[in-house]
Amino acid sequence: MARPEGWLPGSPARWEALGPGRSRHVGLSDVRRALAGGAVASPPGLVSDLGPAELPPRGDDRPAAVLCLLFERAEQAHVVLTRRSPHLRYHAGEVSFPGGRLEPGESPLEAALREAEEEIGAVPGAVEVLGELSPLTTRGSPAPVHCFVAAYPEPGRGAPALAPRSVEVDRVFTVALADLVAPGAFHEELWPAPGSGRRAVPFFDLSALGEDVVWGATGRMLAELVDAVLAPRLPA
Repeated sequence: MARPEGWLPGSPARWEALGPGRSRHVGLSDVRRALAGGAVASPPGLVSDLGPAELPPRGDDRPAAVLCLLFERAEQAHVVLTRRSPHLRYHAGEVSFPGGRLEPGESPLEAALREAEEEIGAVPGAVEVLGELSPLTTRGSPAPVHCFVAAYPEPGRGAPALAPRSVEVDRVFTVALADLVAPGAFHEELWPAPGSGRRAVPFFDLSALGEDVVWGATGRMLAELVDAVLAPRLPA
C-alpha cells in the first residue's frame, strides 16, 4: 500500500468516545439491531467514492458483490476475512471479504453467495442475510460494489470449517468486531482527491493480533458496520 503525497492524519472514529469499556463487547444481537432496517448509511465524513488503489480488482465494469460473514464465539461477533494471494496481479496480499463480479443474470446477493462458496467454502443455505451496507462506487466506473452482512454458524462447529478454495485466496482468518475497535486498532487518513478536496481513508491495524492491515474498500465497509453497531451506545 503506497500512500499518496500530501496525505494528512484524519479524525478519530465516533466510537472512540466510548472508551474500551463500552465497546469491548459486540455480539451478533448488536449487529442484528443495527441492521434491523435492512441497510445502514455511511458514517459522517466517510464518502463512498473510492480510488482505483482502494477497490477490488476491476477487470471490467460489471458490478461486484462481497459477503461480510459474521458468527458468534464466546458471545462475541467475529467477521470472516481473506487475504488475497501474493501472486495476483492486482491487490496482491490485501485483506478482503469473499466476493467478485456479477455473472450475467445474477443479482448482487446471488453473486456474493456464489463467490463466498467458491472462494472459502461458505454454505449458501447456512447464510442468514441481515442487511446491506452502502454500495461503493469509483470515479472511473459507475459500477457499484455491494456488501451484504450475514450471520453464519460458527465454522468448524455449527458449519464446515472455512478454508481457501480458490487460487485468489491465500488465507482465511477471523477477527472479533470488538478487536476492530480496540484502542490503537483504527485510524483515518485524508488522501488528496480530484480538485482541491480530500477523502477519508480508514485503516484497521490488526498487527497486535498477528494479522494484517485492513484498508481500501474492505476498511470502509468495516468502518461503516462497526459505526452502525456502536452508534446506539454513543451519548445523545
